[in-house]
Amino acid sequence: MAQKKQYKAETKRLLDLMIHSIYTHKEIFLRELISNASDALDKIYHASLHNEVDIDRTKLQITLEIDEKARTLIIRDNGIGMTQAEIEDNLGVIAKSGSNTFKKGLNEEDQQSEIDIIGQFGVGFYSAFMVTDKVEVISQSAKGGDSVKFESEGEDGYRIEVIDKQPIGTTVKLHLKADDEGEHYSIYLENYHIKSLIKKYSDYIRYPIKMTETQKDYDDKGEVTGSKDVEITLNSMIPLWKRNKNDIKDEDYNSFYQDKFNDYQAPSKVIHTNLEGALSFDAMLFIPSHVPQAFYTQDYQAGLQLYSRGVFILDHAKDLLPDAFRFVRGLVDSPDLSLNISREMLQHDRQLKAIASRLEKKIKGELLGMLKTDREKYEAFYKNFGLQIKYGAYAQYGANKELLEDLILFGSSKELKMVSLEEYVERMKEDQKEIYYVCGDSLAKCDALPQTEWVKEKGFEILYLVDDVDEFILQVFGTYKEKPFKAINQGELNIGSDEEKKALLDKAEANKPLLESLKEALKDQVSDVRLSSRLKTHPVCLVSDEGLSLEMEKILSQMPEGAPGLKAKRILELNSDHPLISALSKISPDKVKDYAELLYSQALLIEGFTLEDPVRFSNQLAQLMIDASK
Repeated sequence: MAQKKQYKAETKRLLDLMIHSIYTHKEIFLRELISNASDALDKIYHASLHNEVDIDRTKLQITLEIDEKARTLIIRDNGIGMTQAEIEDNLGVIAKSGSNTFKKGLNEEDQQSEIDIIGQFGVGFYSAFMVTDKVEVISQSAKGGDSVKFESEGEDGYRIEVIDKQPIGTTVKLHLKADDEGEHYSIYLENYHIKSLIKKYSDYIRYPIKMTETQKDYDDKGEVTGSKDVEITLNSMIPLWKRNKNDIKDEDYNSFYQDKFNDYQAPSKVIHTNLEGALSFDAMLFIPSHVPQAFYTQDYQAGLQLYSRGVFILDHAKDLLPDAFRFVRGLVDSPDLSLNISREMLQHDRQLKAIASRLEKKIKGELLGMLKTDREKYEAFYKNFGLQIKYGAYAQYGANKELLEDLILFGSSKELKMVSLEEYVERMKEDQKEIYYVCGDSLAKCDALPQTEWVKEKGFEILYLVDDVDEFILQVFGTYKEKPFKAINQGELNIGSDEEKKALLDKAEANKPLLESLKEALKDQVSDVRLSSRLKTHPVCLVSDEGLSLEMEKILSQMPEGAPGLKAKRILELNSDHPLISALSKISPDKVKDYAELLYSQALLIEGFTLEDPVRFSNQLAQLMIDASK
């Protein structure tokens, strides 16, 4: 005869909290019950290894049954089973985990064997009440004793009774709630949906999960000629990442990635790694061969899939990857991560940080290897995701400099090809003290800037920065291998010989009146007008003094929250050897302002600035043509 028992008051409160608050997705109940069944199979497997029970270990399995008319879903296992005392201890008291107790009792050798105990909290069983009006549990312990039936409608308590002898194992029978306006519980009676949930959450449970389904036979005309019941296995059981790497082919990785992450192309790079010891995990990571849709938007969901002993826990674990590597897709499977009570969220602990740190180093190492051994492939990858790495390098004031600095590529004056900072430094001239760079809209435009001629003539390589974030990166980095970065259009360039410096000073003194008159004419636009050592064939250029650069001024002015009034300290430089100097010395004083403004406008256009008054510039240019024709 069934004994009616009540949950303790605190248990009733916790049960109510669990049903309505702890689990955010009702479908989780199936994952939890499958995990419990897997635990029971692990326990009987372990007992058989120690000759405590005599079973055929190849027959261990989990079976699902659906009865649409009765609105029941059954999860059955032939695992260790439970005695009446164990049922009351494990099911009658929330958060009393038999799996946790079992795991603590394992010796060190057993803990390192294939025994995987998933349950840790003893609360997963009660997730069933999110979708049921009633739950029945029938169990026969492998240890012997009576078969027992447990039955509960939830907070009102439970009934427990001894029943006729049953096969060893446990059967959980769920009586699903009726559909209402807010919930469609009948979906858990659909074969297709149950199969998809098993695939999502329990595909890598290492015991077969079986279900019988009706398969129809069709004739040539597509008409049904008959049907038969077929038992199918719903899970693949052995995760690809648990297999020996030597036994996995490229097509296996590609097929897994394309199916798992819905990509129409094979990945560019596969990173399969594992770690065993105080911290253990398996990781299988993929670098896509193209930019995913919406990747550079807030809608893109980054992060790795998280598994715990083959059971799916979380779809986008962002904390396992730095933002710079958000393009990496894949998964991590670890028994050592601390999860919250519902296993739906990670706890921020040192194990999580340790795994993230290992993955960062592994990804960096693989990318560096690609950079050094397969340059073409790396540059194709960089074309897709280099900007993300750059943003990651700049973020948090360069906190990830050490991680990312060797992965970044910039354009170069050397054959207009991409170069890493390491490669640049390796081929620096012996007496070169700084890493030279200039900003522009493209490699070609950088290379055409007047300021590059002299630097290249001196044999120095120049980095060409074409992305808005590039100069910000160099600013937060400060140096690379103790070499400071230096813009060739900012401040003084100390690359001339003593003779060149003296010759320039002499020319400046000889043209002092001209330079002063030009400076006076442009006093509201520039801080100085001077002769330049940077220019070889070009007549004029615009540079900035130390501090805010011209490129930074442009970028900041374009930002929604930028400060339009924030300007670089501008200097107009003239080529001391250009015929322009001689021509300017001959103009009448009343024309100095017009010529000065024309020169300044030219320099602005070269640097990519927009003229404040293009009409005035056009009229001045036309008047110059008229004067020249007289």
